[in-house]
Amino acid sequence: MKDHNGIKIIGIDHGYGNMKTANACFPTGLIDYDQEPTFKQNLLIYDGRYYTVGTGHKEFHGDKILDEDYYVLTLAALARELSTQNLTTATVYLAAGLPLSWVSGQTAAFKDYLLRNKTVDFIFRGVNYHINLAGAAVFPQGFAAVADKLSTMAGVNLLCDIGNGTMNVLKIVDGQPDPRQMFTEKYGTNQCAIAVRENLMRRFHTSVDDSIINQVFRTGTADIAPEYLTVITDTAREYTAGIFRLLRDHEYDPNLMRLHVVGGGGCLVKHFGEYDHDRVTILEDICATARGYEYMAEKVLRRSGGIR
Repeated sequence: MKDHNGIKIIGIDHGYGNMKTANACFPTGLIDYDQEPTFKQNLLIYDGRYYTVGTGHKEFHGDKILDEDYYVLTLAALARELSTQNLTTATVYLAAGLPLSWVSGQTAAFKDYLLRNKTVDFIFRGVNYHINLAGAAVFPQGFAAVADKLSTMAGVNLLCDIGNGTMNVLKIVDGQPDPRQMFTEKYGTNQCAIAVRENLMRRFHTSVDDSIINQVFRTGTADIAPEYLTVITDTAREYTAGIFRLLRDHEYDPNLMRLHVVGGGGCLVKHFGEYDHDRVTILEDICATARGYEYMAEKVLRRSGGIR
């Protein structure tokens, strides 16, 4: 969170797997209820409805404004970030993002979606929040994670942002992004998780809890029987090999350029990929993109003289 003349700039990375702010991360899951549910640990109450945040799984869709889910998840993210400074009331400037190839076509609608209410009141985890929304900016997803590092990116670089739903690729030459060389592929880590579940069912005729799969993705291992672990890790290696095939399709040449991997999929590349460690940089901070949104929003506000 940044402060601009008393206005809190809060970056939110609306992922399909996790919602991230500069200081918080929680699963992109949401269950709504007509009545107050039994378990209230992550309960959000808004507009007469009850929502359990961080439970369930958000299905991938190319348009994030088709339902109320991301709006409610945005409120939860604001509460999580404000709570780091013990704030319950604030005027907020939202900084968000969209996949590279979607920014130009969906920015206006996404901003309207996020700013539908200039003032919003809700309860999260038993705490009342009152937020005034002063505005919003939408930036290219993934690029934001390296926006403050462009001066160090001499020569030819390829940025690869691997999220839960999409993989975004952007060419950066001498610190300047090339808009002619940016691509969005539906090849996020959820594709790997689907393949893992299919392979486990085919081999052992059983399902495995997502938490186990996610642990292997994050750490490279888990406390499970070796034969199950082998299936998961073999599938993860096949998936990461697919990442590099797609990168080569977009003219990636490790001899001529450096590769920068951001997003949650970076841990899969780290544990299961085959690459030159001297020429590939993996940014493991899952909140880096949200911080990048704040960095870019602050620059915009300074150049423009503030919110008008």
